[in-house]
Amino acid sequence: MSHAADRATDTFVAHRNLLFTVAYEMLGSASDAEDVLQETWLRWIKVDAEHVRDERAYLIRITTRQALNRLRTMKRRKEAYVGPWLPDPLLTTPDVAEDVELAESVSIGLMIVLETLSPTERAVFVLREVFDIGYDEIATAIGKSPAAVHQIAHRARQHVDARRPRQVVSPSETRAALDAFQRAIETRDLQGLLDVLAPDVVLVGDGGGVKQAALRPVTGAERVARMFFGGLGKVEGTLTGEPAVVNGNPALLVRLDGEIDGILAIRVEDARINGLYYVRNPEKLTHVGSETALTLR
Repeated sequence: MSHAADRATDTFVAHRNLLFTVAYEMLGSASDAEDVLQETWLRWIKVDAEHVRDERAYLIRITTRQALNRLRTMKRRKEAYVGPWLPDPLLTTPDVAEDVELAESVSIGLMIVLETLSPTERAVFVLREVFDIGYDEIATAIGKSPAAVHQIAHRARQHVDARRPRQVVSPSETRAALDAFQRAIETRDLQGLLDVLAPDVVLVGDGGGVKQAALRPVTGAERVARMFFGGLGKVEGTLTGEPAVVNGNPALLVRLDGEIDGILAIRVEDARINGLYYVRNPEKLTHVGSETALTLR
């Protein structure tokens, strides 16, 4: 391998976690993010690095363009998807949870909000709000003028702010709500479950047509509680829940007779659970076997 090829490889590897995070935040799919990285790499090795002033910015630009192309094709896949579509859950390394900004930006709750943006709005929001990239650089990456990027960023920020959680919740507060939820489920304590659920809680299940899950979100504490207790009564086998850190936030890794059945993530506000997200689609659980390092740098 030539010196230039060695340098190209070293540069790509040094920025790989960052590029994966950019692609994953834009797509909500770990496997698609990996594909985008592969496409970025194939383009990067053809670039004459001597003429690249800022390698990080150049790699982010390639990744953004590939992720935008992928987002547009994913739109068709999502339209044909059976039931609600949730982002792929990622088991994340402990340092992700310690970085409050990163943990909030990759939380399942915020990733669901990002799904409501257009592809261009999502790209601009992720690059500007999460990675603090300048308007000129974003403009080059997405092929718009800096003034247009300014407007898109403002619109996307307003859209997300209207839908994101009003307060930042500490991992310990999320874990406490999750522990109370798990305790109520395991002891079949209906009142205990209702106490930890917000009155307007929403349960979203993603089975992808492969595993059983509600085809529409279930709203309201009593309906959600009935759904859980009714579902548990039909389970053949032993269900267990073990603490995990998913997308930088406390979650439960659910096993059925020792095999992974799904990931349960929650959203907490005022010490009560107002969002439950259960991913059961096996295709979305392929990255649950090992921890993923994400970064903003």
